[in-house]
Amino acid sequence: MTVDEVVAQVRKYGCSLVEVTGGEPLMQEESITLAERFLDMEMTVLCETNGTQDIDRLPGGVIRIMDLKCPGSGANDAIDWQNIDRLGPGDEVKFAIADRRDYEWSREVMSRYGLSGRCNAVLFSPVAERLEPRQLAEWILEDRLDVRFQLQLHKIVWGPDTRGV
Repeated sequence: MTVDEVVAQVRKYGCSLVEVTGGEPLMQEESITLAERFLDMEMTVLCETNGTQDIDRLPGGVIRIMDLKCPGSGANDAIDWQNIDRLGPGDEVKFAIADRRDYEWSREVMSRYGLSGRCNAVLFSPVAERLEPRQLAEWILEDRLDVRFQLQLHKIVWGPDTRGV
C-alpha cells in the first residue's frame, strides 16, 4: 500500500492512536513519512523498532518502542546500543523473553542502562509458545522488577502465524 492508501484506511477506523511496526519500519523511508502524516492528523503515533536503526530518524512526537532482541531470538548481535542514549522520557523498551537466560539478560541490561528511569516503560513479554506467561510473571514478581508485563496480543487475537496485523 502507498502512504496515501494507508492513511485513508486508518481514517476509516476513526482512531486517534496508530502504531507503525512490522519488520523493521526504519528500513522503509515511507514509514517516516507515514509517521509524519499521522502526526499532522494530530494522532498519537507509536513506532515499534527492533533497535538496529537510529531511532532519532523518527520525527519528534513519535513514541518510540525499541525492542531489544534477547539472545534467544538469535538477532541480538545487530542492536544499535547508541539508541539507549537516544531514548526520551516518553519512549519504551521492550524485551520478548523466550526462557530464563533471556530473562536474566533482560534484567541485567535493564539494570546496567537504568532503563526504568530513562524511559516511560520497560515491557517484558513472553515469547508465544516458548515461555508460559505465568512463569515470566512469577520471575518478575520474585525480583520485584519495575517493568510492565505484556502479552503478544496480536498472536492471541489473530494466531501466531498471521502476518500484517
